[in-house]
Amino acid sequence: MAALSSMAISCLHSLSGNESYFLSYKTSQFSKPVFINPSLKKPRFSVSFCLKESDRDEGQIGLESSREEEEEEEEEEEEEEEEYWVVTAVRSKYNEIVIVDTVASRYLLLDSTKNVHSVINKGGQNWTGSYWDEFASLPPITPNGPIAIYGLGGGTAARLILELWPSVELEGWEIDEILIEKARHYLGLSELEKPTSKGGSLSVLVDDALSPSQDVSGRYAGIIVDLFADGKVLDQLQQVPVWLDLASRLMPNGRIMVNCAGIEEEKVEANEKPQLILDDSVWMLNSTIKILSEAFPGQVSWKRTPDSQGLNFVALTGGLPDLSDWSNNVPVRLSETVKQWKLCKHS
Repeated sequence: MAALSSMAISCLHSLSGNESYFLSYKTSQFSKPVFINPSLKKPRFSVSFCLKESDRDEGQIGLESSREEEEEEEEEEEEEEEEYWVVTAVRSKYNEIVIVDTVASRYLLLDSTKNVHSVINKGGQNWTGSYWDEFASLPPITPNGPIAIYGLGGGTAARLILELWPSVELEGWEIDEILIEKARHYLGLSELEKPTSKGGSLSVLVDDALSPSQDVSGRYAGIIVDLFADGKVLDQLQQVPVWLDLASRLMPNGRIMVNCAGIEEEKVEANEKPQLILDDSVWMLNSTIKILSEAFPGQVSWKRTPDSQGLNFVALTGGLPDLSDWSNNVPVRLSETVKQWKLCKHS
């Protein structure tokens, strides 16, 4: 997931019913959400929704204006505005769920941070230009067998994987049943649950991925881990025994690929871009990769996405693959990016 940028809200108008609302954001304060630094836990100005908690019903949406937002608007009156619509918003047991429309894309925003957890491009293009694309490089370096996605969200990674590898059997784990219902209705998740022409499919499991209700020992060829809450990697994933348990669910030669977010220690001043650190030991500044390296000594590789993609770290277990072979077995769009993986080495 990647965090929303700071933003200023200029207006909110009810259209018809409880699910259609109009939002206008200053474009200078809202660059494409999936490219924003995920290490930032909150935008400087977050969208503040008042949601009525309900097991199934849509929540009423209110807007809490702030003096800071008003001042920001006054300072930027001359700047162009871009329109966004809230398609639906509801509070579940686990999340504040907001689905936002733009002309080009639809975004799933979760929890109090309103971080972007999924995106669908309306033009039929499943590439996102963000860390979800990295996950699509996993199938060629795993044995034949099902691949689990822990933290399915709205299915962004699953959608691209099934496009590129239509024979792959995916199991998407998501703890929030209401989120899955909304993703089926508004994000096209139900279409991914239908078998492809090559026999691949997505099976959705509503459960806690870290404590599954069934025995999954040795089941998976690969596991994609994208588990976040409140803008950061789940606390459970900072424990070595948890990773050892996940590894026990892999077939021989199976691998885990992880979205590790950014560097929490990075301090970013207002209106200043995060600096891209390229030193080979920078992975040691990411707490999740450090734990992975402790759990699997000498068997963890890493890469950092470019500045335009949000400075995410991604990690891979199982040792460094043959990068040349890997490059030759992925789509052209991924062929150069897979060459950027490096083995975690202590300086």
